[in-house]
Amino acid sequence: MPASPKRGIDPKKKGKKKEGELLSSQEYVPPPLPMPGDDFSMPVREIIKPDNQLRLTELELNEEVAKMLTANNPAAPKNVARFNMKAFGYKFEPMVEQTIVHYATDGWLLHKGAEEAKRQIDMERMEQEASQRFQAELDKAHHDKRGDDDDAPDDSRQLRNQFNFSERAAQTVNYPLRDRETYTEPPPTATVSGAATQWEIYDEYIKDLDRQKTEEAMKARAGKKNQAPVAAPPPQGPAGTHTPNSNDVMHSANLGQATCILDRMANQNMFEEIAMDFKYWEDASDSFRPGEGSLLPLWKFQSEKSKRRQVTSICCNPLYLDLFAVGYGSYDFLKQSSGLIHIYSLKNTSHPEFTFQTESGVMCLHFHPEYANLLAVGCYDGAVLVFDVHAKSHAPIYAATVRTGKHNDPVWNIFWQADEAQKALQFVSISSDGNVNLWTMNKSELTHESLMKLRVVTGKAGGGKADEGSSPAGGDEDAAAGAGGLAGGCCLDFKKQPGQENVYLVGTEEGSIHKCSKAYSSEYLSTYQGHNLAVYAAKWNNIHYRTFLSASADWSVKLWDSQQPKKPVMSFDLNDSVGDVAWSPLSATVFAAVTDDGKVHVFDLNENKLMPMCSQKVVKKAKLTKLVFNPKWPILLVGDDKGCVTSLKLSPNLRKRSVPEKGQKETAEELECAKLEKVLEVAHKTDPDALHHAPAPSGAAPVAVV
Repeated sequence: MPASPKRGIDPKKKGKKKEGELLSSQEYVPPPLPMPGDDFSMPVREIIKPDNQLRLTELELNEEVAKMLTANNPAAPKNVARFNMKAFGYKFEPMVEQTIVHYATDGWLLHKGAEEAKRQIDMERMEQEASQRFQAELDKAHHDKRGDDDDAPDDSRQLRNQFNFSERAAQTVNYPLRDRETYTEPPPTATVSGAATQWEIYDEYIKDLDRQKTEEAMKARAGKKNQAPVAAPPPQGPAGTHTPNSNDVMHSANLGQATCILDRMANQNMFEEIAMDFKYWEDASDSFRPGEGSLLPLWKFQSEKSKRRQVTSICCNPLYLDLFAVGYGSYDFLKQSSGLIHIYSLKNTSHPEFTFQTESGVMCLHFHPEYANLLAVGCYDGAVLVFDVHAKSHAPIYAATVRTGKHNDPVWNIFWQADEAQKALQFVSISSDGNVNLWTMNKSELTHESLMKLRVVTGKAGGGKADEGSSPAGGDEDAAAGAGGLAGGCCLDFKKQPGQENVYLVGTEEGSIHKCSKAYSSEYLSTYQGHNLAVYAAKWNNIHYRTFLSASADWSVKLWDSQQPKKPVMSFDLNDSVGDVAWSPLSATVFAAVTDDGKVHVFDLNENKLMPMCSQKVVKKAKLTKLVFNPKWPILLVGDDKGCVTSLKLSPNLRKRSVPEKGQKETAEELECAKLEKVLEVAHKTDPDALHHAPAPSGAAPVAVV
């Protein structure tokens, strides 16, 4: 019998072990290459080792390397320091965020055990039960035999599901809440204490008496010096100049004028491109878009003194058309400072030609139409001033003080008014204290008289002196106060029609507009009520004397017919508070308005009666406050609350003017009046009430009747 193998040793396993050891000890031998054309050959595997591969031994390959994973983020900073207000120093943060999100997604699946999933399952079950009940009623009605008079089952109920449910509602975007926090240093504190005794008070009185005696002695010495004999003036030459100073070229007036001309030439060379645009630029795209226009920004007028002030008034000089005055103040009651007046020229945009300073903020200013050197100014403290631009002194030549009489509240508008009877220089001012004053420049002082006391209108608006809407403006103040009290005035404008210069408009803080006259100081001629907030501007048309515009803080600009005080002819919503509005001097149908969002809106009622032809943003982070048209050139000056005045040039579509043809009898002004008259006729036809109260047509050049 063959010898039995040893117990515990399996000859088959032993053979397998030896075979594995032989295979591991031998290197890999690749199979032979396949014959060409053999489609059933096995693929050949080639092992390619790079030259720079690290060669390890068998022990190194079989060695186990242990790595420990931790929850700490190696990229997280370990030395984050923050300022500790309690310890007044920087301290390191003990805990640093170690979490890193590699992947995150929002799902729409719900777990069946969640509350939301249970509610959805209950809702589906209720809808299914309701559907089954409804179907059962329909089946019962179908099988039952009913007469013709019986009513059919109510099948008008519509089940809400994803196929036939539509909710009529508006969905608005809910903006996320934002928290803004800041750290501020605590204000420094100091403890101040003192004691006042009887002998200390006595010593201070003795010092004050000694100071007064010293001042009186110094004044007496100065008076004796002034009484000394004055030397004879130096001889004068034939031209009237002093002979010793006739050769002083550096301080002569001719050199100053030559220096000014050189300064303007240098500035025009620096801004040559803007000067060329001012003279020759015409927007060629206006020929392809007849209903639109554009504004080209030219120069910006700003100085170091005016950076922290707001532009409160702009006025062009009637004689020197390149000059314009800018008043700086503040509309914020809590941020009042001194006032500033700059007079700029389009010929020199780098710095102002003249500068005047006032104790209070400047709210309004106006040049005299005949004497272009006189500038009337209204201030925030209620004072009115008159400056002479040609004078070498920067002090006002006339000023209204508390003794001579001034307004109690800010003066919002000022306007020169000619006095044909006395031939005296006069101007009118309006304030929020409810007074409209007429100021007269005498030889020695500035006197005033009350032209109108504004009262709140309690009845309906209307026209005529006997209207119920008019309230007393003078006479018995107690009776007037009982009728409605004082109304704060905000704006003022006189009529441009020859022979009707004494008629003016007044806008109030209550949103009412009153037409008044210098001949009737006891009551309003008409009252126009259409605004809900304060009226910031009311401007008569420069060509069509019967119409005027009003701008208010209720985001609207309204066009009024002075003969129809019940409601405005047209209204324009500009989506923001309107700061100012102005008619174009070139056309009777073109006007512009500025809003707090920094936009300039230019309308041409002859082209588009609903939308502006140009709505352009001029400034980024500022509010536009005032604007004015240049009386000669197509230039629009716009001021903002950052102390900057921007000049804009109107494209050809925004400055269209009627030109009479050869052989045509009508003038350009009559043609412009006819254009606006057509606009009014269309507005009257669309409004039955306005058509019922429309006046009789008066031809191409209508005349307003007061």
